[in-house]
Amino acid sequence: MAVDYDLVIIGASPEGIFAAATAASLNARVALVEQPFKGHLSRSDAIYSRTLTRAIGFSKQFKDVSECGWFSFSSNSEITPTPSIQLGEVQSWAKQVLCYQAEYNSLAILASLGVDVIMGSGSFCELPRQAFIVKERRLRSRAYLIATGSAPTILDLDTLEQIGYLTTADLWQENNLESIGDRLAILGETPIAVELAQNFARLGKDIYIISESQRILPAEDPEVSQLIQAVLEAEGVKILTASPVTQVKSIERKKWVQAGDRAVEVDEIILALGRSPNIQGLNLEKVDVKFGIRGIKLNKKLQTTNPRIYACGDVAGGYQFLHIAQYEASIAVKNALFAPYFHVDYRTIPWAIFTTPQLGRVGMTEAQARKRYGKDVFVVRQYFKSITFAQVLGENTGFCKLVVRSNGEILGAHLVGSEAAEYIGTIALALQQKIKLRAIANLFSPFPTLSDILNKSAREWQRANLNRNKTLHNFLKSLFICRRNWSS
Repeated sequence: MAVDYDLVIIGASPEGIFAAATAASLNARVALVEQPFKGHLSRSDAIYSRTLTRAIGFSKQFKDVSECGWFSFSSNSEITPTPSIQLGEVQSWAKQVLCYQAEYNSLAILASLGVDVIMGSGSFCELPRQAFIVKERRLRSRAYLIATGSAPTILDLDTLEQIGYLTTADLWQENNLESIGDRLAILGETPIAVELAQNFARLGKDIYIISESQRILPAEDPEVSQLIQAVLEAEGVKILTASPVTQVKSIERKKWVQAGDRAVEVDEIILALGRSPNIQGLNLEKVDVKFGIRGIKLNKKLQTTNPRIYACGDVAGGYQFLHIAQYEASIAVKNALFAPYFHVDYRTIPWAIFTTPQLGRVGMTEAQARKRYGKDVFVVRQYFKSITFAQVLGENTGFCKLVVRSNGEILGAHLVGSEAAEYIGTIALALQQKIKLRAIANLFSPFPTLSDILNKSAREWQRANLNRNKTLHNFLKSLFICRRNWSS
């Protein structure tokens, strides 16, 4: 029986829009159903957070300059060495950026590409005549892609709604950022929780991070998360780990959070627990799509338990970065339009957390590598204090940790340092193209740059590898002894 579309995409999330544009560029007939959800996260919180980080960074640089003695300020100078950040203007700048972004990622642009954009919500109809129904319109397709995004995860406590809270998306609404109190409890150990904690601490606020895990950023290498935690604590952030929140109360107009065996008094509670998938009302159980609290069950081809229905992004559960969700969308589109041949491989996808210093990571952690390759794993570390330009910038906190095999195959890289997000892509490309570490050792960066840490780390591995190879080491030693003895 003939169908109307090659692909029907459900959800106008950023990854859904990306998938629709990708499929349309391949000359497929595509429909995108808006499928709005209450509390849907548009991922704009990342732009707001990054803009705030930028503004605070400028303020800190100004203070550092005034303290280092490079400039002097005359008594009648209008310049003050203690600038005040105008949070309203920061929000306005971020909104302007989002407006520009929306122009290039709008439903109108999709329509101009030939995508059939359908406003409103719908659900799957019962098998065997599979279709997606929107306002009594039956959309029949060879394949379907669920890209409905997510909403903030809300803590399951009876008194929380009564007492009140803010999600990471609520912070940027109206005047919440400007009117927020001075004592804040941020619940969660997600990247956005860590970024917000540092930014608010630098604004002079009293910050608590409350986490159920044993450490913040539990998915990262322990050395990395421990360094980030140390930086935050040095800036005044109080971090309560292994401290599940059991109750919240309001006492004399103050909010109290019971975290483990501690009670914390704060002005506001911010939930940064991650995201919950928007899959309610899709009628998934009627089309044999299995799902749970964390999201839809997928295989490595991003197929659901119904092989004609695919999914990408937050609907599979967990905290997804936008570029990873778009990577999944690209794989799902190819499999849905042609044949389910392509698999996701997250080992070559880098990501970053925009704290100060930044965190950039790609590939395996040391623990993951040792679990898979055993003794054939070597770790190389290089510290930013050895990098000239880091000293020039006065930002020498951090390190580069490379996880490699004895043959030079790169398994993972972990960067904590200034602008780490800008050059973690070099290692990601090497991983993707199966380039060995010796090639990076022979790639000399312009001097002075921060990316020189990659070259130094690779050359450090080369030296260590030579020292481990006793046969080659002794041969070279004997060779040069002979050549010196035979020289005239």
